[in-house]
Amino acid sequence: MTTDPVDWPSLVAEGLPFPGGASPSSIADELSDLLVAADPEVRDAWGYTALARWSREGHLDEVLERLGDTAAQRFTHSEVQARTFAPLVLRCVLDRECAVPGLVPEAAVRRWYAGFASWYPSEPDTRGWDDSLGWLHAVAHGADAAAAFARRLPEERAGLLELCARRMTAPHTGYRYAQLEDARLARGITGILLAPGLTREQAAGWLSVVTGALEGGGPGPVAPWAFNTFATLQALHLHLVLGLAEAGVPPHAEHVADRVAAVLRLPYGWLA
Repeated sequence: MTTDPVDWPSLVAEGLPFPGGASPSSIADELSDLLVAADPEVRDAWGYTALARWSREGHLDEVLERLGDTAAQRFTHSEVQARTFAPLVLRCVLDRECAVPGLVPEAAVRRWYAGFASWYPSEPDTRGWDDSLGWLHAVAHGADAAAAFARRLPEERAGLLELCARRMTAPHTGYRYAQLEDARLARGITGILLAPGLTREQAAGWLSVVTGALEGGGPGPVAPWAFNTFATLQALHLHLVLGLAEAGVPPHAEHVADRVAAVLRLPYGWLA
């Protein structure tokens, strides 16, 4: 196997076939470098697109743990694009592990989950898009990773739902969701709810985080975090009614939708 650097522009022009004869370890290192690049074409169109395809096709099976460990370490990185693309890497790795169980030890998945759980509700930069850096999407990418963790660690589903609730209600933001973050977060929550085995109480229990955050609200302008919360709950209600195209409606969807509607009546008192 060769360890020569990949000619990425040529590979992209050819449609990103896996470079024959390349060492998976060297490819993993190059992908990890691309995925922190400030150039959005390099990070997203090259690095992420290649990672998603090659991991799904099984070319990276022997380096999945390495890729996941590197990504999880980036939750404390100084650059925002490095932090916000880390959950996308983990989602790709976890999706492959769920498709072919046993590729990654559970101890590694739990390491990644600990890092993710610490980062997701506390990430300070929740912008979806930056004119220089391109897509950042901490909220959306984190929601994708949360649903992937729920499939691999089903016993953590209730905790993952609470993480999503803490993310949407986090007060340390001046950013209002502008790039469909509410819908992406609703899709992630729906994905977690689709995992079998949640009780009725667990499926809706995370909403106590939301109602607790909203207690004491009164007249005046709607804070960005409250706007984000109401937008996400509206999107979630739609997801619970219609379900996901690939997986349908979650168990306990009607109960959770009723609880969501009860919260939405706080700002929308005109609802029946």
